[in-house]
This record gives sequence, C-alpha cells and structure tokens, in this order.
Amino acid sequence: MITKEEVLNALRHVEEPDLKKDLVTLNMIEDIKIEGNNISFTVILTTPACPLKGLIENACRNAIAHFISADANVDVKMTSRVTAQKNQPLTNINNIIVVASGKGGVGKSTVSANLAIGLAQTGAKVGLIDADIYGPSIPMMFGLEDAKPLAMQTEDGKTRIVPAEKYGIKILSIGFFTNPDQPVPWRGPMASNAVKQLFNDAEWGDLDYLIVDLPPGTGDIHITLTQTYPVAGAVIVTTPQNVALADTKKGMAMFLMNSINVPLLGIVENMSYFSPAELPENKYYIFGEGGGRKLAEQFSIPFLGEIPLVQSISAAGDSGEPVILQENNPTSKAFSEVVERVAQQVSIQNASEVKRF
Repeated sequence: MITKEEVLNALRHVEEPDLKKDLVTLNMIEDIKIEGNNISFTVILTTPACPLKGLIENACRNAIAHFISADANVDVKMTSRVTAQKNQPLTNINNIIVVASGKGGVGKSTVSANLAIGLAQTGAKVGLIDADIYGPSIPMMFGLEDAKPLAMQTEDGKTRIVPAEKYGIKILSIGFFTNPDQPVPWRGPMASNAVKQLFNDAEWGDLDYLIVDLPPGTGDIHITLTQTYPVAGAVIVTTPQNVALADTKKGMAMFLMNSINVPLLGIVENMSYFSPAELPENKYYIFGEGGGRKLAEQFSIPFLGEIPLVQSISAAGDSGEPVILQENNPTSKAFSEVVERVAQQVSIQNASEVKRF
C-alpha cells in the first residue's frame, strides 16, 4: 500500500527551479490523498504567474512514476499562494513593485498598465498607483478620465478613498483629483505627501501586488516611497538608444544606494524594434539593438523582455484598452512573458534570506 510518506519522499526529488530547494522543504505540497493506485496532491506555487508551472507538474509526475510506481494514476492540482515581502508593515499588501525609468517618454506607464492587468489575468489580486503626478497618464490608458473615486467611512470613523476598478484591478491616480487641463505646480514635500495619501488613505483591501508607476528620473517621490514602504523590487524601463541607457544607469544606481536599497527585478526594453503590421515577422532595430540586454548583463540583473514598437500599443493605450487585453497579438504575448518573469523575480526575492528592512 502506498503511504503519504512515500509520496513526500518522492517529491523531495523535485526542485523548485528558481528557489533551488525541493517542493517538500518549501512546504509547497498539500492535500495528499491516496486510494489504492490513485494518488492526488496539490502543489502551491509562489505566484499564479509562474512560468515554470508545466515543468514543475511534469517533474512531480515523473518523480511518482520513478520512485513509487510507473502504474500509479497521478492527479496534480496546481494552485498558488503569493508570497509576501519580509517585515511588510502593510499587512494587506503582499508585494509593492515600482516601475521606473531614467527619463520620460520610454513607455513606463504603458509597461505599468500592462503589467498590472497581466498579473490580474493570472488570478492575482492587483492594485495600481499612478504616482507620476507631473504627468498622470494611467486614467487615459484605462478610459477613466472622468472617474471620481468615492469616499467611505470605516468602523473607527476614518474616511478612506475607494479606488476605481477596471479590468480586475484597483486604480488610484493623482489625475483623478486634478483638472487634466490645468498644470499643478507641485513642490517636493507636497508631491510626496500627495502620493503617500494614495497608499495610506485608500481602501485597497487585500492585494497580492501593488504596482506603482513612478515619475521618470530620480527625485523626492522615489526617495520618500522607498524609504517609507518596503518595496519588493523595481522594474526598470528603457529604450535601446544610448541617451536613454545613460539615464537608465543613473536611475538604477539610485535604487542600489545604501539609503534606498531596493532590489532590481530586471529591465524591460520598450520600442526595441519596429514591425510593420503587413510584415509582422520583420524586425527593424531603428533605435539600436540589444542596449537593454547589455545593461542587464552589466548590472547582473534579469532581462525581462523586449516590447516592439507597433501602432497597436499606442492605439490601445489611447483607447483605454491596454494591448495585453488583445488575444493572439504578438505584443500581448511579449507583455505576458514580462509579467511571468516579474512575478518570478518577486518570488525569488521573497525567498531570499537577506532581510532588507
């Protein structure tokens, strides 16, 4: 008769490829049931966006076949429980991910929007803060230009902002509270305090990931947020040109400063190449080639992916329907791969024994 201990011993030979430990040691195996020759169990992944889900499932099946019986009927249920940052004071938010760029105009907000939606599509609970207060574009990208978030009273009498909701994510932007046709001359402390309100005074509920679209460059908001809240990591957005890469290096160096010390989850290279709609297989590297990948190698961080320069991306953003929502679209697939790699890197960071806060 097959025993539970035999199943666990077999699964001790299955290593989580990113975390470099076996599934049993990582407490990723639950609900083992054995009925004669039928074996079922659940594998708890660290994120629903795990790109190695199929690999892990096949490894589990092979382990049972090799160490127990090749004739066993194996039912593997794959689910997830998103890991949380160590010492996270915001108990309802598991992971804060900031999206940053060294300069404006490289598509940082586009990456933020598609990253948030992509994570939500995997089943994660996701929020998005538009902290780019000098040029908030998230409302337009989600078709929420006229949105006016409501307020609610908590049981202890406090007033909380209720985020807008679209495409399965909760959204707050400074743009919801300002006139889009009027400039807002923010001073440094005013800007930082305004953004902190989006964290502290909002009713976010329980979130697996909170994506923060930062202003371009390095400034008060970056320092305030990273020193006030524990950040799981930063996604860096650049384009291939040397002028963008030079500014990107400065932005990355800021996150690595001892006083900030935020892990770099990796680099996304936007506008990597141009593919005309009539010739989708053709790639024209009009801004240079491989700059983002080389920069990732220089800093020894992951290269998260290339996003092509195609009309559908800007058209989708302008229409309030980010391109990742389009099925069977090569650009949507490129963003989905970035989403998986970001979630993967967050899980790796959370498994690290190094405590940063």
